[in-house]
Amino acid sequence: MDHTKYKLEPNPEYGFLQIKPTPSAEEITQFYAAEFYNAYPKFNDSALEVQLLDKEWLDANRNDMCITLTEITGESLTGKKILDIGCGWGQALFYFQQQGMLCYGFDPAPEAVAYASKNGLNVITAGMEKMDVFEGHKFDVVTLLNVLEHLADPVATLREIRDKLLKTKGVLIIDVPNEFNAFQLAGRNTHKLEDWWIAPPGHLNYFSKDTLCRLLVGLGYEVKLTKSSFPIEMFLLFGDNYVKDSQLGRKCHERRMAFEMNLRKTGHKETLDKLYQSLADINLGRQITAYAVRG
Repeated sequence: MDHTKYKLEPNPEYGFLQIKPTPSAEEITQFYAAEFYNAYPKFNDSALEVQLLDKEWLDANRNDMCITLTEITGESLTGKKILDIGCGWGQALFYFQQQGMLCYGFDPAPEAVAYASKNGLNVITAGMEKMDVFEGHKFDVVTLLNVLEHLADPVATLREIRDKLLKTKGVLIIDVPNEFNAFQLAGRNTHKLEDWWIAPPGHLNYFSKDTLCRLLVGLGYEVKLTKSSFPIEMFLLFGDNYVKDSQLGRKCHERRMAFEMNLRKTGHKETLDKLYQSLADINLGRQITAYAVRG
């Protein structure tokens, strides 16, 4: 696809950046079909190993999510209904199921859904044109983990989740890349790189903590907490140019995981939480996670 025909424009109401013109539904569908099948021509044990390679670290982050949900709601998660939009291979849902939650999910990738379904999850194959695919169901928790940046109309999506999917006082968890942050821009300039993170038609929307919160508040959500993740772009500033170098990128990621897991294992999880909440406040960190409640 010709990326030169696109440009970035701020959303006139909420300020997050969007690719314009918006690719057609056909273009988006064709792109994801080609990308997915090129990456995973068939689902096999090695692909599963890739998904599970970082399981300890990912589960630690999922545990954080469960703790935060309990703190926000003041209730046990047992028996709570959760919908994971874009559930992929179901790895997050497997974890939530172990915590006693009633798990639902959907994803456009049939192989991933087949795998998750075969392993006992209530998941279906569905595109991202509408969110209310389990018609009539209301959820205590809805997750959009690395999904909102891909959607053609994130405003309409968040409205639909608010109006049709979330129970009153239900919690929406959104995790998006934190783009155009200061470390990212400094790393780009240090190594004289292009804006590698701009990637239509895969990524159509570009958020910071401030613009994500502005969007949520503008749509009637109450933002309860924001957290960032490790500012991986610091490695660029250390001199490690991992852009387009997958092996070096993996090494940087492993060092990030070691940093976090060593803090957890030595009893400093609270410090890690405070660090990432503080980084979110100044729009730093690779990802931004927001916990928002429907009124």
